Amino acid sequence: MRTVKVERLTKAEFAPFGDVIEKEGVENFKINDGRCTRYHDLAHVEIAGPQPRALVNIFESTPVSFPYELRMVERHPFGSQAFVPLSDRPFLVIVCEDEGAVPVRPRAFVTAPGQGINFFRNTWHGVLTPLEAVSDFVVVDRGGEGNNLEEYFFDEPYCVVEG
Repeated sequence: MRTVKVERLTKAEFAPFGDVIEKEGVENFKINDGRCTRYHDLAHVEIAGPQPRALVNIFESTPVSFPYELRMVERHPFGSQAFVPLSDRPFLVIVCEDEGAVPVRPRAFVTAPGQGINFFRNTWHGVLTPLEAVSDFVVVDRGGEGNNLEEYFFDEPYCVVEG
């Protein structure tokens, strides 16, 4: 089995695949008579295709542990997809480069408390993967007509290990 080592999630390392959603280092300003701070424009939400609309969902996902066997990834041709945790627990984020509509060279990241992610449209990525306990996430993605999901199953799985 091939091995993928987990990396720390940073904006720079994740930039080819999407956005890191966090308050650190982003534009912010006071609203609501100064009682609330708005952290502005944290992700580039993409929706395309026939009759698109943005969906806001809550997903409840069961945890995994290391070593984790990566057997499949998915991508969304008509829209981005954001995972924003409703707890401070870490989760595993897996992405792959694309070569001729085939996912290659997986990379794995672990989030820090307060981080979420937004996968760009057509980015191969792993499924929602919390690490410590059953966890809830706000998921923002694209609804509308057309199939917005492609799955790819690897001939040989990858073994994702802690870095």
